[in-house]
Amino acid sequence: MIRFILVPLVRVLYRPHIEGRHNVPKHGAVIFASNHLSFIDSIVIPVASPRKVHFLAKSSYFEGTGFKGWVNRELFLAIGASPIRRGAGQAALDALGQSRRMLEAGQATAMYPEGTRSLDGRLYKGRTGVAFLALQTGAPVVPVGLVNTDKIMPVGAKFPRLRPRIAIRFGEPLDLTKHGTAESGKARRLATDEIMSSIHALSGQELANAYNEAPAHGIDRIKQVLPHERL
Repeated sequence: MIRFILVPLVRVLYRPHIEGRHNVPKHGAVIFASNHLSFIDSIVIPVASPRKVHFLAKSSYFEGTGFKGWVNRELFLAIGASPIRRGAGQAALDALGQSRRMLEAGQATAMYPEGTRSLDGRLYKGRTGVAFLALQTGAPVVPVGLVNTDKIMPVGAKFPRLRPRIAIRFGEPLDLTKHGTAESGKARRLATDEIMSSIHALSGQELANAYNEAPAHGIDRIKQVLPHERL
């Protein structure tokens, strides 16, 4: 019911400019790899996509109490979100595992290779978790470029604005298997760079040439899987 109301409401109020919907495979596993500018990115992508999109959202969105907590929980479930505890170590491995199960079930999942929102509007270097999943599962990656979502709902804003018009651009699917296997660090890095290059071509953002966060501590278990990399 929320999706039935939300999708047409967003399209009427915001008139999003959507490009490349034909690039989205109609069936089977696919990863939407998008830039990340605003909280509403995880609403915009499901609204614009021609098929249902699943993604992971931090567990705190599902843990509120009272009427407000219920509304938040139902909203996120309606747009395809699943709760996950964020962090390094086991939490990061759990996130990878949960995303892999979605793909193995033939679902479309949305992920942000930058890891978190860009606070200055620049496009940051991609972490290799998306490429790892693509190479491990064989799922194609559809790059997504979002434009102006940070102006609709900047960090700290409680409610979205009605202007300016936003754009959602779906690029051609990327077959990353040519880079090698998921076990190869070089393959993961090359695949990630290809993903970020495609996102940059769609979003037109200035490149930051840096990661969006300082390296996390306590990631010994992750290093066993993805040594010397950031997820």
